[in-house]
Amino acid sequence: MAAIAKITAKGQTTIPREIRRALQVEPGDLIAWEIAEDGTVRVQRVQPMDMDYLRAVEVTLNEWASAEDEAAYRDL
Repeated sequence: MAAIAKITAKGQTTIPREIRRALQVEPGDLIAWEIAEDGTVRVQRVQPMDMDYLRAVEVTLNEWASAEDEAAYRDL
């Protein structure tokens, strides 16, 4: 399924109706964007309990988020 949407000057867009239906999202729901190394993007609906999990994981991963860590582990 392909759908086209225009991006506004503020970087906003309307998610086309068929995509909202496929994702089963409604106003107020959260969606997550994941960018693959090849530049493709995956969008999925975030379940409320998933958001709590993501926040918990984010806190534990931030301790390795420095430029020094990035340089040290880049080739792994």
